[in-house]
Amino acid sequence: MSTVVLATGNQGKVKELSALLANHNINIVPQSNFDVSEVAETGTTFVENAIIKARHAAKITGLPAIADDSGLEVDALDGAPGVYSARYAGENASDDDNTNKLLSALKNIPETQRSARFHCVLVYMRHENDPTPIICHGVWQGSICFEKQGEQGFGYDPVFWQAERKMTSAQLPRDLKNQLSHRGQALALLVEKLAVQELAVKKLNTSSTNTLDK
Repeated sequence: MSTVVLATGNQGKVKELSALLANHNINIVPQSNFDVSEVAETGTTFVENAIIKARHAAKITGLPAIADDSGLEVDALDGAPGVYSARYAGENASDDDNTNKLLSALKNIPETQRSARFHCVLVYMRHENDPTPIICHGVWQGSICFEKQGEQGFGYDPVFWQAERKMTSAQLPRDLKNQLSHRGQALALLVEKLAVQELAVKKLNTSSTNTLDK
């Protein structure tokens, strides 16, 4: 089983990604196990921030790293909170702080204009200088309801409404959420790309061995 450091201090993400990767022979270890400090997310896109975090974790630990950068995009707010989702209500904001600010910003917006989507970008870097990191993007469509509902999940899950299920993300069974979510989608792509990469390496090693045997 290979060990990969997860470049986040968010315990909700650690738990969710560990569960999603449990069947893929990958041991996820949070960067807090290595005393990796948080790095400034100075990017203006999810991709930039995910690369910054993955490179930092790989450099400090010497291990392959996976970084997640995700956020909520609300159409009525011109895409906000976007890359600032985790600190929408301030640098040390709690999930409740962020969610309450979002509900306040949308208080006069009718149901038909509350469309939103979660984005997740996962980046896998083999080492800090990896010139070709694997980048995967998942998108989960929904809308913002008028009040918090549900106890599962974290972040904006209690207000992220799934019309076809008639419940919020925080009310979905965990297994179902993992299948539907932006993070689940990005992870499925990552697992697929890692498998292709591993197969390519095996073919290269086999070819090299055969050449040496001649």
